[in-house]
Amino acid sequence: MTLDYLIANKDITDLSNFKTPAKSRFYFEIHNRQDVKKLSEIFLFAKLKKYKILFIWWGTNLLFAFDIFEWIVIQNCLEWWSYDNETKILESYSNELISDISKSLYDNGQTLWKRFIWLPWSIWWAVVWNAWCFWLETENNFLEVEVLNIETGKTMILNKKEMAFEYRSSIIKKTGNYFVVKVKFDLSTIVEKYASDVDNLYFREYKQPKGNTCGSFFKNPSKDSSAWSLIEQSWLKWKEIWWTMFSNKHANFLMNNGEAWYKDLLNLVNLAQSEVKNKFNIDLVPEIKIITNVKL
Repeated sequence: MTLDYLIANKDITDLSNFKTPAKSRFYFEIHNRQDVKKLSEIFLFAKLKKYKILFIWWGTNLLFAFDIFEWIVIQNCLEWWSYDNETKILESYSNELISDISKSLYDNGQTLWKRFIWLPWSIWWAVVWNAWCFWLETENNFLEVEVLNIETGKTMILNKKEMAFEYRSSIIKKTGNYFVVKVKFDLSTIVEKYASDVDNLYFREYKQPKGNTCGSFFKNPSKDSSAWSLIEQSWLKWKEIWWTMFSNKHANFLMNNGEAWYKDLLNLVNLAQSEVKNKFNIDLVPEIKIITNVKL
């Protein structure tokens, strides 16, 4: 069995904001619902060949820990969104950037998602990982999601209860059994676990670095314990290994300052985890998804 629409030996370096050199053995882009229908055929092909599948979306919070991904990379390119001013219902395909939507809504007087401006994640990533920004979580306004069940090849609707949202998690992340097609949100009101009046526009412009980075690398261990503070107290702020470092602006931002190889990034990640563990007996857990050829 062969699939002639799969692209061989695709350079996927730019699909991660770390910009470490990487290729994929096979590659496919999803632009419309007809492409979504091809997924069942691709899943069957992967099963027969014993290939793994990696889904990628804009919101490139990924660290490619390989030179060549030996299996199949599928990039989600589903884009379109709409907001109803009367019902306050937002509908979006899964590859739209939540930052772009939030900025457009804010410019037109809808301010509930102000804190998501400059959050460089797609709707897919925001829902699957229950994106969190200054105490605002995606689940706060979530209504339902249309997904493709990877095992059955059928589309279905999951409501908020069925999504089983947790901190930085959902049923989709836990099982890996669904492809996100489209999401609905209710922006008529907001119920937050924690209120925040932070000026996130100023914060992101002047307090967070720009460049080859995927944002905060580690999860905060708790509400009262921040990863950046633990890294800074471990004397790792500005620490460099070849072309990679923790930013002098924000110690939880891992940076590729030039030609870093993925192993340079991983060495610095491992060093941070080791130093924080030794000093505070706290385990730093990556928020960024690290992709290897061994485990997805």
